[in-house]
Amino acid sequence: MGEETWAGVRRRVAELGSGEASREVFGAFGHGWALDEPLTEAELADLESQVGVRLPEEYRSFLLHVGAGGAGPAYGVFPVRRVDGRWRWEGDGADLADLTLLARPFPERGPDPELVDALLAEQPDEETFEDMDAFDEAYEAWQERWYDGPLFAPERTAGAIPICHLGCAQREWLVVTGVHRGTVWSDPRCDDADLEPLHAPDGTPTTFTRWYLDWLEKAETGPSAVR
Repeated sequence: MGEETWAGVRRRVAELGSGEASREVFGAFGHGWALDEPLTEAELADLESQVGVRLPEEYRSFLLHVGAGGAGPAYGVFPVRRVDGRWRWEGDGADLADLTLLARPFPERGPDPELVDALLAEQPDEETFEDMDAFDEAYEAWQERWYDGPLFAPERTAGAIPICHLGCAQREWLVVTGVHRGTVWSDPRCDDADLEPLHAPDGTPTTFTRWYLDWLEKAETGPSAVR
């Protein structure tokens, strides 16, 4: 996995951005078909030294040969940049990643569904309240418990980084540590559902390269092919 995998990708992205239909591709107004400059080997080494992990090979080669972020699926690949001497990923929700937990393996399994369902079942029902202030108070108290619960605990996304935003608080994550290393996961927790792996049509887990190149090929097919 190296430069040959990404040969011509920057050119293809630029050509897409110059086409008349480019604005119609979902998320294009967010990334504007722009790609950050690739990282140098020294910059990548510095990034990995800071976060304490070697990033998945496919993602590493993207950073080195395509760009540090920018045009890509949905509203674009979250760019990784050095700010005030420290590396960080930037984007809507990029700060959800706890970089101190990247060396910890991403969980092999999500939280106990029964615990999640039990907490959901305790969500206050507006129709059972005669006083709206009382409902608001009860709902806020429950919401605090919900966001402190198992779906949103920092450990749920240990060993992973968010890599793009799909809108409406939905994002996708790249696992960088553990048995799922190198795969991309959907994050629908805003809809009260747990993270789940993306899969190719043949059922195999979606890796970073497939995730990005599938988007590029669909964008080249036409705006209607891109979700």
